[in-house]
Amino acid sequence: MSKIPIYNIQNFNCETTHDDLYVNTFKNHLKNHDFIEKPHRHDFYLLVLFTEGSGIHEIDFDSYSIQKGSLFMIQPGQIHNWRLSKDIDGYIVFYSQDIYNLYFGNKTIEEYLFFKSTKSNPEILFDKEEFEEIKVYFELMLKENSFSKFKRNDKILNLLDTINIEISRKYNLENNHKTSIYNHKIDQFEKLIEKNYKIEKSPSFYASKMNITLKHLNRICKTILNQTVTNIITKRVVLEAKRLLVDKNKSISQVADELGFDNYAYFAKIFKKENGISAKEFRTGLNP
Repeated sequence: MSKIPIYNIQNFNCETTHDDLYVNTFKNHLKNHDFIEKPHRHDFYLLVLFTEGSGIHEIDFDSYSIQKGSLFMIQPGQIHNWRLSKDIDGYIVFYSQDIYNLYFGNKTIEEYLFFKSTKSNPEILFDKEEFEEIKVYFELMLKENSFSKFKRNDKILNLLDTINIEISRKYNLENNHKTSIYNHKIDQFEKLIEKNYKIEKSPSFYASKMNITLKHLNRICKTILNQTVTNIITKRVVLEAKRLLVDKNKSISQVADELGFDNYAYFAKIFKKENGISAKEFRTGLNP
């Protein structure tokens, strides 16, 4: 398998006047963009609500069943692809981090728990009543997008935020997320991992950066995420290793090097411990 393509919103022949926003039915979207059925990444956020059909959605090497009422929330950088029935349909929305954060100002898209890297589940299934309620907002976005009216993007973005609020209510309830005095520390920890995981894998490094003891950081992680600091760092490193291993033009030793491992044997050891198979076996399984 060759290097995974990374698409931006401009790759999708947007019908909106703004390059950072895209709204369409899923069926119409597929007519000109069937390449999305192959593994790829985006540099933007994506929401898909399915109204008809079935299939499989693979996201960062996990598989999810598609059915009426399935809603998926994809973050920038995630690898995903679809296997879809011929009668598939729904709504699809793309938006950049910048357009959302600049518009709302007092809040950011990253604040929603379903876009938190260590806490997120990318799928929600709405029951019949919930589906009919949230479907209305997608339909209004699509309708607004079809006209060149005054403040069109403003209305679309406010409808988008309403959808995110509805998702958040259901997501938080299903995943038992509770407000905690530790939440801001988890957010700080996640941001530090994203910035440093390729060069710093020591739990004490992150505790030091946060001006707390490692014991306290472990307590926070166990309380909120039921994982140790080491587990969280390792999972992030191994996820990126999987993403890099998809590119078969890159050797496994090059992947280890890119992730900051001076000792290839140590990389191989933690990869197998986390996945139950070696990096070579994982790569072979991607495309037997």
